[in-house]
This record gives sequence, C-alpha cells and structure tokens, in this order.
Amino acid sequence: MFKKFTNGCVNLVQNYLPDPFLFCIIITIVIFISGIIFTGQGPMDMVVHWSGGFWSLLAFAMQMALVLVLGHTLASAPSFKKVLTRLAKIPKTPTKAILMVTFISSLACLINWGFGLVIGAIFAKELAKEVEGVDYRLLIASAYSGFLLWHAGLSGSIPLTIASGGDVVVSATAGVIGAQGVPTSDTIFSLSNIVIVSVLVLTLPLLNKAMHPASDKVVVIDKKLLIDDNMFVEMPREQMTPADKLENSKIITAIISLMGFSYIIYFFINNGFDLNLDIVNFIFLFLSILLHKTPKRFLHALSGAAKGAGPIMLQFPFYAGIIGMMTGVNAQGVSLAILISNFFVAIANEFTFPMFSFLSAGIVNFFIPSGGGQWAVQAPIMMPAGAALGVDPAKTAMSIAWGDAWTNMIQPFWALPALGIAGLGAKDIMGFCIVDLLYSGVIISLGLMFIGM
Repeated sequence: MFKKFTNGCVNLVQNYLPDPFLFCIIITIVIFISGIIFTGQGPMDMVVHWSGGFWSLLAFAMQMALVLVLGHTLASAPSFKKVLTRLAKIPKTPTKAILMVTFISSLACLINWGFGLVIGAIFAKELAKEVEGVDYRLLIASAYSGFLLWHAGLSGSIPLTIASGGDVVVSATAGVIGAQGVPTSDTIFSLSNIVIVSVLVLTLPLLNKAMHPASDKVVVIDKKLLIDDNMFVEMPREQMTPADKLENSKIITAIISLMGFSYIIYFFINNGFDLNLDIVNFIFLFLSILLHKTPKRFLHALSGAAKGAGPIMLQFPFYAGIIGMMTGVNAQGVSLAILISNFFVAIANEFTFPMFSFLSAGIVNFFIPSGGGQWAVQAPIMMPAGAALGVDPAKTAMSIAWGDAWTNMIQPFWALPALGIAGLGAKDIMGFCIVDLLYSGVIISLGLMFIGM
C-alpha cells in the first residue's frame, strides 16, 4: 500500500510539475490574480507592488548565493571528497545507500544548508557509482530531504536573524523582540527543536528506505554520466611562471587562512556561539581556502560552484516581486499575506498557535521560498499575535522557521543546486519528497505543540 502511494505521488509530479523557473512564473500570475480578487486592488496596483519588490532582496540574495557557493566549494575540497568516496564503499545494498545518504545529508544541512545541499548530492553521486541497483531518483531525493532541517541548524536564517537583534528585529517583530535579540540557546538549541531534529534525523532515513521501488521499477543511471568533468589538473612546477607559482602557493593560502581564523577565534571569544549569516559565510570561506591548499585550486572549485547559483540568483528577483504582491496593501491596509496569516491567527489559541504558525508559514513559503522573505512577511503579524496569546516569541519564530523549511520539499526552488549536480529535473525527485513532506509535517506539528522551548 505504501509503495503504491509513493508511486502515485511520483507519477503525479512527473506529469504535472513544470520547470522551476516556469513554476515561479506561474506562481507570479496566481498571486497577481489573487491580489485582484481577494484584496480588491487593480491590475496596475499589483504590477506596481510586483515591480517595487523586484529588487528588494538583493543583499539577502547575495548572502544566500555565498552560502550556497561557499558550501559547494567546501564540499568539493579533496579531503571532503576522499571521505565521501570511502563512505560510499560502505553500503552494499540500495536500501543501505538510501539510509546513509539521508543521514549524512541531514547532519550536513544542520551544519550549513548550502554545504548540506551540495555534499548530499555529491555523496549521492558517489553512491550511485558504487552501489548496484539503487534508484538514482530516490538517492537524490533522499539527499535533498536533509534540507528539511536547515532552519533548525547552524545556518538557519530566521533564528540567526533574531539572534542578531538590533533595530531591524525590533521593527520586524513590532517590538515583541527587543534590541538584545533572542539567543540561539532559545531557538536552535531549545528542547523543542532538539527533539524534533532528533526524531527526523533518526526516522527520515527509514522512511526514504521504505520508498525504494521494486527491482522492476528502479531507475538507474549510466555510470559513465557520473564522471566528474570539473577535475583540477595541476601544472608541473617546472612549467610555471612566477605568476603561476604565486597562484599555486601554499604559503599565500596559509597567511590568509591565519588571518581569517584569527578573526573567527576572536569572534567566538567575544560573542560565544552567537552565529549569524555573515560569520557562517566567513567560516566556510576560510575553511574552503585552507582545505583547497592553493589559491588556484580554490578558485577552480569556486568557479564550478558558482554555476549552481545562477538559476537561484535569477529567480530571487521574481520571488522578491511575489513578496511585493503578497505584502502590497489596499486602501484598507489589507494584503494577501495579512489575509493568510490572520486566518490562522483567528482560529488559534495558546496551545495550537505554534502549529498554525507553522502551517501558515508553510503556505506562504510555497510562494516566497526564502527565509528572509518569509520572516519579512510573517514576523510583523505572527510575532505580536503570539505574544498576545502568551506564546514564547522564540517558539513563534521557530514555528515560522520550520514552516519555511517544510514546504521546500515540494517547492523546487532550493532543489536546483542538487539537481544541477545530479543532472536531474525537479519532477524526477519531488514525488518522493511529497511523502517526506506529509510525514515531517506531523512530527514538526506535534513537537511544536507539546514540547516546551
């Protein structure tokens, strides 16, 4: 019965899910029409909201692109690839390969979402080379399923944003969170978050394993297609010019790495484990430089990593335009985002509010697949509403964060880097991801309602 349900989801997505960029355009049109119908605004009003939001996320888009590119660069470091190659030789059966890639991807995404996305896909390719009879689609879907945990980990943009504090956070939350912010001990390292993460890390691999198709329905990949065409070829030293020697100098790498890690140590001494996006990117930048050993190797890996960021950077302005339409108010001060959020606020109480915040964030994320964009839309509504009901602001923020991560399982936007590495399309993996979405939704909802922060 379970296999039939999984096959039904896979067939549904294969037939009806368009390319991610086309998906983004379709959502733009849907929100445009919805704004006219539900908020009573004219077509030109919605176009103005759309154009007004179009370039509003450029700074955040740059941060996200760096997270992705630096995560990819780090994951492709020789030391990391050696570890992945050795690990790929451990599982001897398809189901064990699925278990392993899900578990490793989940842990990697908890460290850094860009790193996890990329290392999961790279490891999946290594497993496909070693394990006979494993379904390549499910292997990549399993690697992507770890992304469900990113907001609960060290690079989660919402918990890191509120940890930073300041006037921006005060304004975004209508004063519910003060300028001092909320420490990550109350969000990422809270009891509620740790329990939810633990359950998902231990059970998602089992769920993905159960989805592996019967042998007659398995889709395997020609191993010739898995050969890495971005290998670094080192120039013989006797052929190097002085400039080439500088580019291949380990001394240069050592000096700049020493400077970078000096600041990283200084940061943690003065701030504790109070992470934000800037220090996460700083750590991964200098760790990447160090592990690639020479500037030439690092730049070669960086250029390969940047290819995966292109489709995401293209779509960010369109999703920023969608945010503009979602938040654009009519004469009465009503927007689509307000209507969606207020609907869930109206039917919630202190006990159910975290679950409804999570569900509303999941719906909004379908149209705004960005942690920063999600926060900008929902924080001004959900944070004061939660405070009025007596809900801990940290729990409300994490409910929004989990909702933002949750529906990424059926929103192809963030799957693009993994798909680019794997050489697949979104429709190849999203059917499996629907099953992960349904299961994880139950676990997260129960954890948010029944476990204190």
